[in-house]
Amino acid sequence: MRKGLTTYGDVDFSLFLRKAFIKGAGYSDDALDRPIVGIIDTGSGFNPCHANMPQLIDAVKRGVLLSGCLPIPFPTISLHESFAAPTSMYLRNLMSMDTEEMLKAQPLDAVVMIGGCDKTVPAQLMGAASADVVPAFQLVVGPMVTGSHRGERVGACTDCRGYWAKHRAGLVDIEEIAQVSNELVPSVGTCGVMGTASTMACLSEAMGIAPLGSATAPANSSARLRIAEQTGKLAAQAARAGSASTPRTFLTRKSFENAITVLQAVGGSTNAVVHLLAIAGRLSGIDLTLADFDRIGRKTPLLVDLKPSGLNYMQDLHAAGGVVRLLSYLRPLLHLDAKTVTGSTLGEELDRFPLHDYPQGIVRPLSDPVFAAEALCVLTGNLAPQGCIIKQSAVLDRRLVRHRGRAVVFSSAADLAARIDAPDLDVDENSVLVLQNIGPVGHPGMPEAGYMPIPAKLARCGVKDIVRISDGRMSGTANGAIVLHVSPEAAVGGPLAVVRQGDFIELDVQARRLHLDIGKEEYDQRLADWKLSHGKGRLRVKGRGYRKLYKEHVLQAHKGADFDFLTADGGSDSTLG
Repeated sequence: MRKGLTTYGDVDFSLFLRKAFIKGAGYSDDALDRPIVGIIDTGSGFNPCHANMPQLIDAVKRGVLLSGCLPIPFPTISLHESFAAPTSMYLRNLMSMDTEEMLKAQPLDAVVMIGGCDKTVPAQLMGAASADVVPAFQLVVGPMVTGSHRGERVGACTDCRGYWAKHRAGLVDIEEIAQVSNELVPSVGTCGVMGTASTMACLSEAMGIAPLGSATAPANSSARLRIAEQTGKLAAQAARAGSASTPRTFLTRKSFENAITVLQAVGGSTNAVVHLLAIAGRLSGIDLTLADFDRIGRKTPLLVDLKPSGLNYMQDLHAAGGVVRLLSYLRPLLHLDAKTVTGSTLGEELDRFPLHDYPQGIVRPLSDPVFAAEALCVLTGNLAPQGCIIKQSAVLDRRLVRHRGRAVVFSSAADLAARIDAPDLDVDENSVLVLQNIGPVGHPGMPEAGYMPIPAKLARCGVKDIVRISDGRMSGTANGAIVLHVSPEAAVGGPLAVVRQGDFIELDVQARRLHLDIGKEEYDQRLADWKLSHGKGRLRVKGRGYRKLYKEHVLQAHKGADFDFLTADGGSDSTLG
C-alpha cells in the first residue's frame, strides 16, 4: 500500500488516508499488509466478447488468495470491434495510455491484464511495456464456440462475411440471413477463427507474457476458469517474491521473432503486424520492421488449418493441443532460450508439456504443412515505398497472386459505399479495386474497409475474388486477394493518393512487388501536384480532443500506427514517419 502515494506533502498522512478510505471497502489490516495483485477489468455491456469477465475475475482472485496475496480489480477502457466508432483501432492507443497510467498510478505488486477482443490485448501489452513497473501477466477471455446453421458449423466472423457475400450475390435470402445471424455468435468470447483476437492470444503465449496453454480454451469452458486461477497464482508468486521481472524482461527481440514465427505458422491476422510493430516500438533496442516479418515468413510454413486460411475453428485447435503443440513442432525455428513469465525459458516450459500423439489434422508437422511458407508477405514498390501486407494463404483465386489490371478508384469509404454496386460501375473480374484515404490519418482510425465487397454485378456472376488495394486494414477473419496497410497512406501524400481510374497496377507476390505502371516523369509530377494542392509537412488539424490528438500524432502503418510521443524514442514526424 506504500507504492505510488498521492502527494500531500506528508508521506505518513498519505498512507494513513489511503488505508482509511480502502477500509471503507471492508478490508482488514491483515489483508492490506499483503502484496497486492491488480486485475484489469475490461468488461462492458457493449463488449459481448468480454461477457465472461466476472467469472474470470473471480477465478483470478481465487488463485491470488490461495497464494497469500490480496487481489484488487480495477477497470480500464473496454473496446469491442463492432461497438467502437469510427473504429476500435482509433481507440487502441487511448486504451494503451489508460492501461499505462493506471499501472503507474496504483499500488500494485503485480497485475493480471484480462483482454480479448481485437485491440484490447495489443493495447494492454503496449501500456504494460511502456509502464514497465510491475510483473504483468496477460489473460485472454478465450474464443467462442461454434454454432450450427442447417447442419453446417458456423462461427464468427469468417462465416459472417461468407454468408453476407452470398446474400449480396442473391444466393441467400433475407430470411436465411436473419436465421444464420442467430448462430454466428453462439456464446461469449472472441471470434472462433484465426482472426485478430485469436492471433494475439496465440502470440501472447509465444512471447512468453501469457502462460503456455492459455490461448485456446473456449470462453465458456471450465478450462478457461482454471487458466484464470493459474494466472492469478503466477502473478501472486511474482508479487510475493518482489520480482523485478517486468514486461521488458520478456518482451525482447527474441520473443518478438518467436511471435512472428507463430503468426506465420497460424496464418494469423494482418492486424497483428501493426500491433507487434506498435508494441515493439514502445521498447528501446528492439527495432522491429516489416522486413523481419517477410524474412521470418520465407522460412516458416503455415501449420494450422483454421479459417480463414483453412477450414476449422479455435475449439478444434484447443482439442488438438493448442499453441503448445504448435510450438513443439516449431522448435527448430524458435528462440527456445527466450524468457517467459514463469521465470523459465520457452524451451524449459515446452519440456513440461510432453507431446502426446493422437489423431488430429488441425496442427501439422513441419514435414506436412498446410501451406509451404510465406502466409503473410510484405510487398514494396512505387505504390508502397514503405511497404504493405498481403495474406497470400487466404487468397481465394490463386491466379491473382500475380496479376495486372486496370484500377477502379474509390476516394473514400463513403465513395465506395455509394458506388460499389452501381450498375454502370466500370469494372470486371480483372480490375483492381483501389480505396484511398482509409489509413491511420485519412479516416481516421484505419478501418477494416480494406475488405472491399465484390461489386454486386460481379458477385451475381459468380466472381468470388478480385484484387483489392488500400491503405486501410481488414479483419483477420476475412480472406481474398487483398493488399493492405499501403504506406505512406494517401492522406499524407503517399503514392496511393495519385492513382487514377484506368491506371494499370501490377501485383506480384512472389517478387514482393506492387507497382503503379506509369512513367517515372508522370509519377513524379502527380506527387508534386498533390503536394502543391494539399501542402506538406506535419499535419495540423482544426478541432479539439482526442480526434485532434490522434490525427496530429499517429504514425504510419509500417511503424505500428502508434502515437509518436508514446514510442521509446519519442518519435519525430507523425505524418510521414
